Amino acid sequence: MDVIIWLILAAILIVSEIVSLGLTTIWFAGGAIIAAVLAHFGAHWIVQILVFAIVSFLLLILTRPIAQKHLMKDMEKTNIDGLIGTSGLVKETIDNTKSEGVVFLDGKEWTARSVNGEVIEADCKVVVESISGVKLMVAKSE
Repeated sequence: MDVIIWLILAAILIVSEIVSLGLTTIWFAGGAIIAAVLAHFGAHWIVQILVFAIVSFLLLILTRPIAQKHLMKDMEKTNIDGLIGTSGLVKETIDNTKSEGVVFLDGKEWTARSVNGEVIEADCKVVVESISGVKLMVAKSE
């Protein structure tokens, strides 16, 4: 009976990994499979749980960084937070009430809104205070 419980747990963890793609639960599925093997050979339930915990932890700590390195190598990092504090030029007047405004920054045009709600006319210099979704939250530059 223990073997079936461990295999069901492993299946649930594998399905969870497929759904989330977070490279987290797959390691615990490995631990559950090893515990199922031990259960098949008649190991005590305490031994099964300890081996499950140890194997899962070791797999997580030792193999996850390697897997992430190889699986995530083609993902492009954006570093959008690096835009905070930089200056840009208003290309289209920023008016929060009309949901309008474009800032030219770092060679690109960005949708922008004023942090304090003031209308900022075109050709004014602004500073990026924060980022909300895909919009720059800006304030007039002194």
